[in-house]
Amino acid sequence: MRTWTPPVVPQLPGEGVAPKLFNTASERLEYPAIPEGRALLYVCGITPYDATHLGHAFTYLAFDVMLRAWRDSGIETVYAQNITDVDDPLLERARDTGVDWRELADAQIGLFRSDMFRMGMIPPDHYVAVTEQIDAIASAVRELVDRGFAYRVPTAEAEGEDVYFDTDAAGRSSQWRLGDVAPYERDLMLRLSAERGGDPDRPGKRNPLDPLLWRAARAGEPSWESPVGEGRPGWHIECSVIATRTLGGAFTVQGGGSDLIFPHHEYTAAHATALSGTPLAHAYCHAGLVSYQGHKMSKSRGNLVFLSKLLDGTHSGAPAADPSAVRLGLLAHHYRSEWEWHDGDLGTATRRLEAWRSGLARSTGDPASSTGVLQQLRAALANDLDTPVMLATLDAALDRGVDDPGLIASAVDALLGVRL
Repeated sequence: MRTWTPPVVPQLPGEGVAPKLFNTASERLEYPAIPEGRALLYVCGITPYDATHLGHAFTYLAFDVMLRAWRDSGIETVYAQNITDVDDPLLERARDTGVDWRELADAQIGLFRSDMFRMGMIPPDHYVAVTEQIDAIASAVRELVDRGFAYRVPTAEAEGEDVYFDTDAAGRSSQWRLGDVAPYERDLMLRLSAERGGDPDRPGKRNPLDPLLWRAARAGEPSWESPVGEGRPGWHIECSVIATRTLGGAFTVQGGGSDLIFPHHEYTAAHATALSGTPLAHAYCHAGLVSYQGHKMSKSRGNLVFLSKLLDGTHSGAPAADPSAVRLGLLAHHYRSEWEWHDGDLGTATRRLEAWRSGLARSTGDPASSTGVLQQLRAALANDLDTPVMLATLDAALDRGVDDPGLIASAVDALLGVRL
């Protein structure tokens, strides 16, 4: 799958420091292992039916900044992202709107690419759709069955059988244990499974938490012939296969929104470990969820703020937004925080951007040291991508004036993706 044209990222003098990151699995700040100076990042991509709202943008911006931090530290990066272009939410939206599911997916993927390009996001090196990997996913499911890590459950809705992952068997016979990624109590896992695509009450399952690996063909749904019968992939197995095929095992960071911690990232790690015998990733990093009008952004509530509408000036009558202003509105919040977007936030971010641009031209008898400002920016970035501190540092420096405006403009562009 093609991506989008990458932004030009300025080269800065010297080098930054590789960031210490909060690892959800260990619940502490760590330096993820980066063997041979090569960081491997996998971020879960969109299910293309509601692209691209600000919750998506906040997540992908967090990992864009992570890539910028690594590259500024002299670290080579390899970035992979999937597209869940066949899944229940997409098929439901297609049925509700009377649009062919493939046409809906293609249109939404195109919009997502356009939004990411306009926002200056670094594109993935590997951008892989689930429908491009059906054979590999089906083979992985068959291997899990053969190894005793999966089992079949009959269904009255189809001639074939659904295939489920055996949580208990994997816990006994692989390096993975339930809770390795999501250190949650079982009751919370059961509730989250029911809320996030699982089916804990499904009859015939050995453990209520066992996730679906392969869904037997149903009438009116897309399906493919495979070694485990005609059907389509479940949810988590797609990322297990795509991540390991593009990055290998034990890569640097598995990333995504915090709503993916369980069950998605827990079972992505479980499947991959059961297949390869090695852990999926060294660290699991998650962006906080964004609310609007008092609730987390979601299609069911209809409280989505679409990035394209902000950039085009069609959201709530607001003027077209400068992409750098939108980035600043998001970067004002630490990537792990839960927060709420207000319509006035764009105006606040736009005023900050204008003040910074004016500050570059400010003549003063006592300008701030641009080299010193760059050091402060790098220190904040190295501390778990602390963008609010970076913004505060630039507020103070550009209010005072700086001795090398060109260096500061390049630093803001390279590290934050904001064009001055």
